[in-house]
Amino acid sequence: MDRLDRKILRLIQEDSTLAVADIGKKVGLSTTPCWRRIQKMEEEGVIKRRVALLDPEKVNANVTVFVAIRTNTHSVEWLKRFSEVIADFPEVLEFYRMSGEVDYLLRVVVPDIAAYDAFYKRLIAKIEIRDVSSSFAMEQIKFSTQLPLDYMKIEPARNGE
Repeated sequence: MDRLDRKILRLIQEDSTLAVADIGKKVGLSTTPCWRRIQKMEEEGVIKRRVALLDPEKVNANVTVFVAIRTNTHSVEWLKRFSEVIADFPEVLEFYRMSGEVDYLLRVVVPDIAAYDAFYKRLIAKIEIRDVSSSFAMEQIKFSTQLPLDYMKIEPARNGE
């Protein structure tokens, strides 16, 4: 990937609805070579998918809860089962296996505390967990879905583009 690919990725991360012709103009490419680059990045999995970002308040999902989970079981089988359980909860937007004191961290969105309590009860009914600690976000100060691209390994520009 080269500097043009990085420029294309920056634009797509800002607005994935941009037309290929507009992206091409902004990076100095005609439509066809720009489209080829985007298609190649999609085929290689650099661009995983394009999504719409919704306003959490307008869809009644404006309470964010960070859920730290500890377990006594550290087997591949338990992790597989836990992953399957979590996959069934649309409230869980992010799910991480952690190092340190916490084994797993979830980012959960719900309309209110009562909905979180219902989520919690459904979760502990489906799988045994040693400890669950929940922290409610009071204010979202920064939120971005844009990955930093300054760390990309850049190759020399392609000929003819």
